[in-house]
Amino acid sequence: MSDHVESSTKKITLTSSDGEIFEIEKEVAMESKTIKNLIEDLDDNTRIPIYKVRGEILALVIEYCKKHVNAMNSDEKPSKHALKMWDAEFVQLDQPVLFDLISAANFLDIKSLYDLTCKTVADMMNDKTPEQIREMFNIVNDYSPQEEEAIRSEHPWAYE
Repeated sequence: MSDHVESSTKKITLTSSDGEIFEIEKEVAMESKTIKNLIEDLDDNTRIPIYKVRGEILALVIEYCKKHVNAMNSDEKPSKHALKMWDAEFVQLDQPVLFDLISAANFLDIKSLYDLTCKTVADMMNDKTPEQIREMFNIVNDYSPQEEEAIRSEHPWAYE
């Protein structure tokens, strides 16, 4: 029992790409497979640099991980529905922040956060035409009208 208390209160220090410093519980940090591997390889007092993630995004990652660790460890576990509702609200972000969060979740290897953020983007595209998707994500259509027509005739189901 004392081992659990000791490990749950142990702190890990992370440094974002823009120099922000975050001191978090080891258990929260271990949600990231990338950080978990680094913790196993480094001295306990080492500050772990997270060079690919800026502070604003790392703060969101930490918020997500804390919420999920606390939900798992709470004596009064929130319902799956309540956690899903929190997740749905959590990802209501500006598009650039959401994309940075996807990149961070991928880099830090936090599968649940990666899945959640990717699903959010997929839901944004649901029931949209290719033109609407291009506009939404600022994608330039580099097909000529002839090429686009050829693709439409080869794959009509994709344009229904």
